[in-house]
Amino acid sequence: MSEPQQLQRRLGTFDATAIGLGSMLGAGVFVVFAPAAALAGNLLVLSVLVAGVVAYCNAVASAALAAIYPTSGGTYVYGRNQLGEWPGFLAGWGFVTGKTASCAAMALTFGNYVARDYAVPVAVAAVVALTGVNLLGITRTALLTRILLCMVLATLVFVAVAAWLGPHAGAGPAGAPSDNPAGVLPAAGLVFFAFAGYARIATLGEEVKDPARAIPRAILAALAAAFAIYLLLALLLLAHLGERLGTSATPLLDAVLDSRLAPAAPLVQAGAAAACLGALLALITGVGRTTLAMARERDLPGPLAKVGGSHTVPYVAELAVAAVVILLLVTTDVMTVVGFSSFGVLVYYAVANASAFTLATHPGYAPRWLNVLGFLGCAVLAFTLPRASVLAMAAVLAAGVAGRALVLRFRQPQRQRQRPGPRGPD
Repeated sequence: MSEPQQLQRRLGTFDATAIGLGSMLGAGVFVVFAPAAALAGNLLVLSVLVAGVVAYCNAVASAALAAIYPTSGGTYVYGRNQLGEWPGFLAGWGFVTGKTASCAAMALTFGNYVARDYAVPVAVAAVVALTGVNLLGITRTALLTRILLCMVLATLVFVAVAAWLGPHAGAGPAGAPSDNPAGVLPAAGLVFFAFAGYARIATLGEEVKDPARAIPRAILAALAAAFAIYLLLALLLLAHLGERLGTSATPLLDAVLDSRLAPAAPLVQAGAAAACLGALLALITGVGRTTLAMARERDLPGPLAKVGGSHTVPYVAELAVAAVVILLLVTTDVMTVVGFSSFGVLVYYAVANASAFTLATHPGYAPRWLNVLGFLGCAVLAFTLPRASVLAMAAVLAAGVAGRALVLRFRQPQRQRQRPGPRGPD
């Protein structure tokens, strides 16, 4: 049996960091503060801190594992190698299904910002265009991600300045929201998923130069930058919008509209569109690579493992992901589905922490006790999510497990039939 064709190592530490930070500063940063503030109230900053701690635990676990297994697939590969086939499958299936729904949500958010009346056609066009970019090779993906990231960072700096300058003369006073301790953990669960982009760095392990050094550095640098940005924005938005933050559909845009820089509000809309594109680009890339890894192990159909073209990309997996995302866009109200992906992603990171715990040696930045804390943090945040989200994603995970069990049962008789029997006398 021939070895599967490998992807090429073209990304440096800066490229990998940009892809991770571009994922963490995606569309989530433009919407996550409102629902989180509605749950936690004036304790929003505490929720950001809790989410940051859990994200750090997951990040160091992913970094330690990615340095040992520098191949496409992320926690799917780590789980298979460290824990067994079933935990690996559960992580991969949770990632692929959950993040595919997230791809559709990012695309639809982009469509709403650009042309609300034509949101779905615009979203479909964005998926097609960004899939085309991915098919041109990972270095094109990294270049476009850097460009979009610069636009998003400039937008966030502008929002921060607007909030710091304070309201315009006609704006009413911002009443402080009340504290809600019971909402801190659910709000942390929402904020956590805005941090989860570092997983995209690990899924690109097969395409990073010197992965044992570059991947841990990129993951930790991207997470540190994202945490600082989210914490600063949470503080500024609470002070600027107060109790209105929890009811805003577009909190960053409203922060500018209520400030002395209100005439420049279209810049925030442009930045939000860039953020959606950057996150969507990284998501399609990451889901495609995990799909590739699962297909190599025959946990998904074998043709999805094909790598080819002049830029050696997993083109079948990329096209399959794009097709499913487009199907979701034209048939489903994706914004009601995307919450279901939260549970799946926490399962993914729980497997990552469990996998890292079993390593024979641990780097100084990832002691074993952090793996325990990360696993427990994922479990707590998962089960504080809304019941409908938990039940829906649990059903999707169960369907995947049942499907794999049936396939394995079907393959076993085939293998037995293919085994050569004892040779008779000549």
